[in-house]
Amino acid sequence: MSTAAASPLPNWRRAWRETVAQAEHSRAHIRAQTSDFQVREILGYEFSGDGEHDYLLIEKEHANTTWVAQQLAVHAGIPPRDVGFAGLKDRHSVSRQWFSVRRPAGAATDWSAFTRPGLGVIESTRHRRKLRRGAHRANCFNIAVRGLNVSCRPSDALLQGIREQGVPNYFGEQRFGQAGGNLEMARSLFRGRRLSRLQRSMALSAARAYIFNHILEQRVEDGSWNQLLSGDCASLDGSGSIFPVNEPDKELRQRVTLLDVHPSGALWGKGPGACRGQVAVLEQRIASDFTDLAAGLEQFTEQARRPLRLAARLFEWRWDDDTLWLEFTLTRGGFATAVLREIVDYRDAAASMGNVE
Repeated sequence: MSTAAASPLPNWRRAWRETVAQAEHSRAHIRAQTSDFQVREILGYEFSGDGEHDYLLIEKEHANTTWVAQQLAVHAGIPPRDVGFAGLKDRHSVSRQWFSVRRPAGAATDWSAFTRPGLGVIESTRHRRKLRRGAHRANCFNIAVRGLNVSCRPSDALLQGIREQGVPNYFGEQRFGQAGGNLEMARSLFRGRRLSRLQRSMALSAARAYIFNHILEQRVEDGSWNQLLSGDCASLDGSGSIFPVNEPDKELRQRVTLLDVHPSGALWGKGPGACRGQVAVLEQRIASDFTDLAAGLEQFTEQARRPLRLAARLFEWRWDDDTLWLEFTLTRGGFATAVLREIVDYRDAAASMGNVE
């Protein structure tokens, strides 16, 4: 659908900024060239070495994940549904990610003969199961932030704070589509429009992300995005496990300090919320501000939780003249732009070339 009438996305509140004046002048560019944004996917489990699936580590440049999957299916002579991948990676990047390709019994595929512009097979092995969405453990990033004026560089203290305490776990702008078009698609779905399976998934994800980001923004404003409150639901880092917290004790607070446990926020849907007290009141109030999205989600999906905080593991930085190079690792579901927006007011050169996926 057309996104010409879509509303601009809010500029959700940041947690890390040294001064307003510096935030306004710490402007820079990302993805000025494709190699400025490098991503490496970490699956986090061992391969069986046998089975009917080829597992391929593909390096891609200027290519989206679904197109790569289609090309692998064509080369192997199988239906696209028999190609698996764990997550989408930015088109405007140099990304290394895993794909699984089902091989019919007795058939072999010569992957050394697989040639497509911007694609390369780095490694291949075998495994017994298809690679499913969300099966990866983490993504490693190496990102160049270019054009920072010497007088307004982010300080080591700010960067050290992010290393030690993480950042608000906002969904990135790519979740909402170009000009927020996925949100408009969600509203259209809730009004009865029929969508393809992929469009419906994108629409529901955008609607949930929009409400979640507003809940998180409120927790940033009151200073509790990185603290457990009475009645909160805690999220175990990297596992997705959620457990209720009546009153945070000394041990839990220490685990929060160590980035082992985070507060969580609602991914809206049907069913009772898992939190109690002031947290439940806050989340219900935010959802009531977006009744069309909240009511629509309650018809299509179950309520879930997402951590409010994102830990940037192995966080390192270095300067190369006016360019800041950042290296860090995020658990699955984390957006690199959530880290970048806390450091600089960046302009994404790839935005003028369309959505990343």
